[in-house]
Amino acid sequence: MTAGSDAVQDLLPLVFAAPNEALTQAEAVLRRRPTPLHASVAHQVIGIWQRDFGDTRLALRHLRRARDWAARAGSADREADVLATLGVALVHSGRTRQGLDALGRGVRRGTGHTRARVLFRRAYAWWVLGHHKEALEDVRRAVPVLRHAGDVIWTARALTLRATVHLALGAVERAEADFASAEDLWAVTDQEHDKADAVESRGLAAFRSGDVPAALRLLDEAEERYAKLGTPTFMLSIRRCEVLMAAGLAAEALAEADTAIAELDSIGGQSTRKAELLLAAARAARQADDPATATARAELAVRLFAGQRRTWWEAQARLVLIGARHAAGKGSGKLVADAAAVAGTLAGLGAPGRPGGVPAGRADRAGPGPAWTPSRIWRWPRAKPRQRAAARADDGLGGAGTARAGGSARRGACWRRLKARAGRAGRPPDDAGRVGAAGAGHGAGRGTGGAGAAGGAAVGRAAAAAGVERARRATALSAPPTRPPADPELLSHMTAYREIAARAEEARMEGRPVPALEREQRRLERAIRSRTLHMRGEAHGDDARFDAGRLLERLGDGVRLVELVVVDGRVQVLLCGQGRVRRFEAGLLAAAEAEAEHVQAGLRRLAHPGAQARLPVVEAAGRRLEELLLGPAAAHLGEGPVVIVPPGRLHRVPWALLPSLRERVVSVSPSASSWLRARETRPPRGGRKVLARGPGLATGGAEVTRLAARYSGATVLEHGEASVPRVLAELDGSGLAHIAAHGTFRTDGPMFSSLRMADGPLIVHDFERLGRSPYRIILSCCDTARFATVGADELLGLVTALLPLGTAGVVACSAPVNDAAVVPLMLALHEGLAAGLPLPEALRDARAALPPDPLHRATGWAFTAFGAA
Repeated sequence: MTAGSDAVQDLLPLVFAAPNEALTQAEAVLRRRPTPLHASVAHQVIGIWQRDFGDTRLALRHLRRARDWAARAGSADREADVLATLGVALVHSGRTRQGLDALGRGVRRGTGHTRARVLFRRAYAWWVLGHHKEALEDVRRAVPVLRHAGDVIWTARALTLRATVHLALGAVERAEADFASAEDLWAVTDQEHDKADAVESRGLAAFRSGDVPAALRLLDEAEERYAKLGTPTFMLSIRRCEVLMAAGLAAEALAEADTAIAELDSIGGQSTRKAELLLAAARAARQADDPATATARAELAVRLFAGQRRTWWEAQARLVLIGARHAAGKGSGKLVADAAAVAGTLAGLGAPGRPGGVPAGRADRAGPGPAWTPSRIWRWPRAKPRQRAAARADDGLGGAGTARAGGSARRGACWRRLKARAGRAGRPPDDAGRVGAAGAGHGAGRGTGGAGAAGGAAVGRAAAAAGVERARRATALSAPPTRPPADPELLSHMTAYREIAARAEEARMEGRPVPALEREQRRLERAIRSRTLHMRGEAHGDDARFDAGRLLERLGDGVRLVELVVVDGRVQVLLCGQGRVRRFEAGLLAAAEAEAEHVQAGLRRLAHPGAQARLPVVEAAGRRLEELLLGPAAAHLGEGPVVIVPPGRLHRVPWALLPSLRERVVSVSPSASSWLRARETRPPRGGRKVLARGPGLATGGAEVTRLAARYSGATVLEHGEASVPRVLAELDGSGLAHIAAHGTFRTDGPMFSSLRMADGPLIVHDFERLGRSPYRIILSCCDTARFATVGADELLGLVTALLPLGTAGVVACSAPVNDAAVVPLMLALHEGLAAGLPLPEALRDARAALPPDPLHRATGWAFTAFGAA
């Protein structure tokens, strides 16, 4: 390039349009013995590139040289501009006081148009530091001057920054207006990096407005734009973490943050960004129920923010740290005092809404400490509705805790908060959609916590607290079902995934290595997940909210619904029936989880001949489980059917093993409202029957052949006809479906859990494409009743995918079973159905009809009836 003044000056806008090209040209300028003015510009361009995409130490070195060359050039405006860039770099490197001093000198040194640009950059520094009011003041002073000067690029930047500050202060409408104005200005420029940043900012605005699918789509679009420019995306990673947590995908958010931290460390990047990424990782770990990781990340974030003098950010990190320590069982009076102090700090800084994660009403009971009442945490500025909609997932913690400690008035306030959140988030149609409301805290009242009032019974403080805790859970199964719209690209990905997965499975069976196929399978899984996250589900059915009175009416005098919730680590039993709700206290959740794992191990052993000695051990574990899970409530179950509504962490309990439930009609439901919907679902006309069997079964799916003789006119799919498209077509709208196939549960991706069909896996995403899933479906396969717990106690798996889509009853298996022992159980089950029995009763009778040996008894216990059909 020539060394002309205009050409060199053009490098400054170029570094934000084509950063790598600007870097190359600036280095070329320095090799040609430039004038002081040109040397100042070239060093500033290199410093900007290193600050944003490289090593902050190199950035500071070049920017100080740029400042010195500007002073030699005798240009006050040139010196002011460099001081502004240097100030931002110093702030990003954690040298806050030096950075603000440099920015202040730049404001004083500059004049007119240049001074407005410096004010914009000081506003940015204030925003980074969490001083939002100061940021808003500076950017408001800059915008009119930049507009008057006709500076389109810097006006667009200032509007984008002002919009971001508005978001931090909870003014979503103002932010959206500024983003729109900035986007119109960017459209007439060639600033590709700034355009990508504008798309990223629009994604943030969409998220703050509750539109999770749009937010993820825009962030992915911004990432693609950044990738074309070859620039890192650390800020985008922070924002994607927020959205993923709102969608309940905390583990993915944690992985995103940790990956970005490692990349930032590898290039010696901005310490400010590292602190923000650590805070995002701590929040994700906290939501993922990993308090140890949350504590470690939050402690480091607090240290970095404190060293950077970023008070607002430090308070946010301390808040997460307090929540993580409380979750780890380290509650104390000091912890509560710390929480109150943080709440006061954030209130003073003007943070919108009450801080999430403050353990109000819990840790204050841990021991002596400073004078404390729950109202100290609840004295928090009232947030506007749009601000509350953007509140974090752990906002429910303080509310639920306060309900426990503060009596009926505070309980009522907590309930009103919970109800106010219902239905605000846009819900994509897959695993993120199912838990999106939970992760963001936008939940409909889901449990039976309000049933006591509806039934006229006083359930007591602990029962009400348990109800609040239950209502805090995710609400996908109490909300209208959503289905992904027809999307050719998604269908193409799913077809390719099925082909690759089938080839990989075949290669494994032959003992051949499959790394290339596994890489392609993972790529397709990411594509499917990304595509479904971007789409809005098409809701079907009415949007009626949970009605506790209707539940009690449907239960009548004969049926008991047992809802298990966890309060402070102990299982609380809410026994619903006969028009009332009673509360019983059972055992510790941790002990119940450990016992359930022992039971699962015993059932796996009993699935093989020769393990008869394990039967007494498993039966003894069943007795202990009953004590831990039902406690004294076991004596009050009556004589009729029982519906169990367990928390997500107890989903693998084989309920038929518990002594008081062994001879009883028992069904399980993910929520009380899910059971109510299933009870009121009507079977389709005609009641078509579909029988399908996949390949590789030890018995060859023997029950399918015998059931085909029982059900004349049933559609039988086997061998090549049992392909995924054909199976789905026949399942759609059927009255009864029976699938005998190998089941695989994916803990790392529950929506990719599958049944093995002739042409590859039938995954959960496939079921969600059904117009109406079968009214009753029997899955005589291993591990089909396994789930992953995500979000706020939400479950993902085959069963929970079917229940919202029109299925009223499912029989599935929670453990590996013996294929041969399954056949007589399934035949007996269908005998009961043919006699007009509902699934839970037919399954109870089928267990009783099996031989009494350990193998068959274990097989019967492994199967559970879900729903109410």
